[in-house]
Amino acid sequence: MALSGLDIYKLLPKTNCKKCGSTTCLAFAMKLAMKKASLDQCPDITEEAKKALDQASRPPIATITIGAGDENRVEIGGETVLFRHEKTFYHQTAIAISIEDALSDADIAARLKSIEAISFERVGQHIVIDAIALIDKSKNTEKFIRALDIILTGSKKPLVLVSEAPKTIEAALKKCADRKPLIYAADAGNLKEMAAIAKNNKAPLALKAKGLEALSGLSNDAISAGMEELVLDPCPVTLNDALNDLTQIRRLSLKKNHRALGYPVISFVTDKDKYHTVQAASTLIAKYAGLIVLDSIDKETLLPIITLRQNIYTDPQKPVTVEPKLYSFGSVDKNSPVLVTTNFSLTFYTVSPELEASKIPAYLLVTDSEGMSVLTAWAAEKFTPEVIAETMKKFDVENTVSHKKIIIPGYVSVLSGKLEDASGWDVLVGPKEATGIPKYLKEVWK
Repeated sequence: MALSGLDIYKLLPKTNCKKCGSTTCLAFAMKLAMKKASLDQCPDITEEAKKALDQASRPPIATITIGAGDENRVEIGGETVLFRHEKTFYHQTAIAISIEDALSDADIAARLKSIEAISFERVGQHIVIDAIALIDKSKNTEKFIRALDIILTGSKKPLVLVSEAPKTIEAALKKCADRKPLIYAADAGNLKEMAAIAKNNKAPLALKAKGLEALSGLSNDAISAGMEELVLDPCPVTLNDALNDLTQIRRLSLKKNHRALGYPVISFVTDKDKYHTVQAASTLIAKYAGLIVLDSIDKETLLPIITLRQNIYTDPQKPVTVEPKLYSFGSVDKNSPVLVTTNFSLTFYTVSPELEASKIPAYLLVTDSEGMSVLTAWAAEKFTPEVIAETMKKFDVENTVSHKKIIIPGYVSVLSGKLEDASGWDVLVGPKEATGIPKYLKEVWK
C-alpha cells in the first residue's frame, strides 16, 4: 500500500540537511510519495527506517528481476491494476522457450541457435525471445550441467533452471549464479534446501503448490526463510483452472493486499498443437502470467502470441512512436520527392508501405508530434507550419534535395500557405489517404 508523504516523513532523519537536493525532509518525503525521488538520495537515513520504508512502499505485486546487466535481464511483476485502462501495465509477460537436457549436444546447440534467431519487427519494435528455460528431463545432474554449458556458451539470455533436485540446482548455480537465473521450483518437500541455495546465490525462487491456499502457505514459509524474490506457480490442471487461479492471485494481491500471493506467476505451455498453444499462451498473457515457458519454436505459433502481448502492454497513456527524422525509401537522389507526416507509429507504418509500393524513390520527413496522428496533432497544434519548418531545418532537407517542394497530407491542406511562408518552399497538397500516395507520385509529382 502506498505511503503518504507524512508517513514517509516520520521515518526520515528530520535534519533538513539538504544533501538530498530538497530544501527540507518534508519536501523530500513528498517527492518520495510522488515517485519523483529515490530513497538512496538521503545519506543519513537509518537501516531500520530504510527497511521499513522498503517494505511499506513495496508494490502489491513485487517486481522480480531475472538475469543480469541492462540488456540481458527481464523484469516481471510490479503491476498495480487489474485492467490496463485503469492506469497501465508496466512489465510485459516474459516469454521463455524450453530446452530439455535429455537432448543430444548437437540437438541442444541446434535448438539454442533457433531460439537465438527468433526475431520479429513490428511497429518499429524489435522483439526477441526473453529467456531460456533448461528442463531437467534426464534427472541427471551431469547431463543438466553439460546442457547448461552449451547454453552459457551460445546465449546471454536470462535463464530459468527447471529442476526439483537441490543438488542439481546448486551445481548449476556454481556455473551461472552471476547471471541471476530463476530457480524452478521449490515445493513443500524441498523448500528448506531450495530457499537456502537461492538465498546464498541471490537468485529468485519459484514456488509450486496445487491450489492457492497451499501456495499461500508455501510462500509464507519461504518469506520466513528469508526469501524476498519469489515467483509463484499454482499448478493448474486445465486452462480454465489457470484463468481462475491467476485472476484470483491478482485480485487478492491488489484488492486484499495479500502479501503471500503478491508475486508474479510462472506458467508452462507444453501442448503440441500450435492452435492450442496460441490459445493457452494468449489467455495467460491476458490474465495474468508474469512469465510463460513455451515448448514451440515455430514462428507461426510465436508471432500471434507476441503480437497480442505487444498490443496489451502498449501504454494507453503513451502512443507508440517512431524516431523523428528524414527517412528514405528506394534509391533516392536530389530530385526525389519529400513528403511529411507525424511520428505516430500507425501513421508511419501506413504511409511507408505505400511509398515502397509506388516504386518511386522518396523521402519521408517525420516530425515530433508526441505520437499523435496527423489530424489529432494538427488540432493539438503539434503539427504546425512552424514545427514542420523547424524539422526541415533540423534534418537539413534543403541540402538533401535540389528542389524546394514538400508534400503535406491532404487532410491538413489548410497548412499550405503558412508553411510556404515559414519555410520558403512550395507546398504541395498530397492525398488524404495513404493508399492514394502511389497514384499521386506517378501522376501529380513532377
